Amino acid sequence: MAKGYNRPPGGGMGQGGMMAQLQKLQQQMAEAQEKLAEATVSVTAGGGAIKVTMTGDQKCTNVEIDPDFLKDADAEMLQDMLLAAVNMALDKSRDLQQEMMGPLAGGLPF
Repeated sequence: MAKGYNRPPGGGMGQGGMMAQLQKLQQQMAEAQEKLAEATVSVTAGGGAIKVTMTGDQKCTNVEIDPDFLKDADAEMLQDMLLAAVNMALDKSRDLQQEMMGPLAGGLPF
C-alpha cells in the first residue's frame, strides 16, 4: 500500500479543526497586541539624566530630562543621550513584544 493510505489530509487535523485553531490563535494574538499597547517600558541614559518611556507597540509616551542636566549640557550631548535613550527603549519594547508574541508564533500550524 502507498504511504498515507487511509490517512486524512492535513496530518489528521480536518479543515474545520485547522480553521478553529487559526481563529483561536488570531484571538490570542489580538489580545496580546492589546496588552502590548498598554504595557510600558522605561530606560534611562546619562546616569538618569534622561528617561524615555515607550509602550510595547513602540510608541514613545514620555521623555523626561533632569533640569540640572540642562545647566551643563550642550546641544550635541543632549541629542546623543536622547538618541541613545530612545534606541534603548525601542530595544526593550521589542524584547517585550518578542516575549509576549513569540510563544503565539510557535503555535502556527504550518
